[in-house]
Amino acid sequence: MPALEQRFGKRPDLIVHEEDPFNAETSRRALATSSVTALDAFYVRNHGSVPELDEDRRRLQVGGMVDRPLELSLAELRDGRHQVHEVTATLQCAGNRRAGLDAVAGIPGEARWGPGAIGTAVWSGVALADVLRTAGPAPSATDVAFVGADRSAEADPPQPFGASIPLPKALCPEVLLAWEMNGKPLPAVHGAPLRVIVPGFIGARSVKWLERIELRDTPFDGFFQETAYRLVPPGQEPGPGIGIALGEVALNADFLLPADGERLPAGSVELRGWAVAGGERQVERVEVSVDHGTSWRQAELMEDLGHWAWRRWRTDVDLAPGDHEIVVRAWDSAAGTQPEDPAHLWNPKGYVNNSWGRVRLRAEA
Repeated sequence: MPALEQRFGKRPDLIVHEEDPFNAETSRRALATSSVTALDAFYVRNHGSVPELDEDRRRLQVGGMVDRPLELSLAELRDGRHQVHEVTATLQCAGNRRAGLDAVAGIPGEARWGPGAIGTAVWSGVALADVLRTAGPAPSATDVAFVGADRSAEADPPQPFGASIPLPKALCPEVLLAWEMNGKPLPAVHGAPLRVIVPGFIGARSVKWLERIELRDTPFDGFFQETAYRLVPPGQEPGPGIGIALGEVALNADFLLPADGERLPAGSVELRGWAVAGGERQVERVEVSVDHGTSWRQAELMEDLGHWAWRRWRTDVDLAPGDHEIVVRAWDSAAGTQPEDPAHLWNPKGYVNNSWGRVRLRAEA
C-alpha cells in the first residue's frame, strides 16, 4: 500500500500526527509559498477514517424543523437552480498552536499541533442559505446541524461527526455547500463529494462528507459539539456541557519565515507570517517586537483576499549577533488584540492558543 501522504495526494513534508484517522499539519515553509494554500499542502483534521463514497448514489437530506424536507443529489445541487458561489476562506483547527500550551503543562491524549493547522482555499458551491430557503425553516428554528458520513471511535458510543451553527450564520451568503477547492474537485480527504464551509468559525463546524442537514431549536447535541470542542476551565474534567462551546475563531497571528530555531547572518532579516480574525472581525494591524514587547513596529499587510481570508504580513528587522526571541501580535476591527502568555490560556484540551506568536533565531556574524 502506498504511503498515506501519497494516497491522499499530500506532499511528503506534511507533519503527520496520526495515520488513521489521518491528521497532518502544513509546514511553515509550505504555508509561506502562496497566499492560497495548495491542495497537496492543506492541513487535514479528521476524527474517523476517510469514507469511501459513491458520488452518484449520495443524497443530501435536509430535514428537521422545515416545511419541505428535501433529498438532493449532487447533480441536483449543481443543476443551475441555485447560483454557484466562490468564497476565499481560511480554515483553522481549534487545536492550532496547541504545542505552545503543551509546553506550559502536558495535554495528554491530544495531538501536539504546531502552527500549521491552518490553510486558505478558494471554495466553490451553492449557498447553504439558498437550500434552506427552499426547505423553509420553521419560525422556531434557531440552529442548523450538519452530520457527515465518517464515523469516529472517539465518541462513546461511536458516532458520525456532527456540529451545528446558529441559523442567522447559516443564512449568510458566505456559508457554502462546497464541491470544489482551488478550482478542482474536492479531494476525498477534505470531504468529497460535499462539505460545508463556515468562514469565520473553527474548522470543526465545516463538516465533511455531508449527509444530513437538520434544522433545530437547540444546538447540536452530539459528542463533538457537546463534549469534544469545548473550552474547559483548568481543573475541570471535560464532559457533556462542560465549558464553552467553541464557535467563532479567535484573533491569532504567527510567523512563517524564518523557521523557529534558524541560524542566519546578522543584519537585516525579513520576517513573514499570517494573521486571522474570526467571526465578522477583520485584521487591522500586525505588530512585531524584537525586545519582548517593550516596543513594537508595524508590519506590512500583504494581499487582501477578502473578508473571510487571512492576511499575510511581512517586515524587516536588524538583528545583532546573538540569540533573539521575536514576537508578533495582531489587532482586529473590534480593537481586540492577543494575550501575551500561553500560560494564561492553558486548558485541558489545548484549544485556542492565540497568545503572541514567537520565533527564536540565532544571528551569526
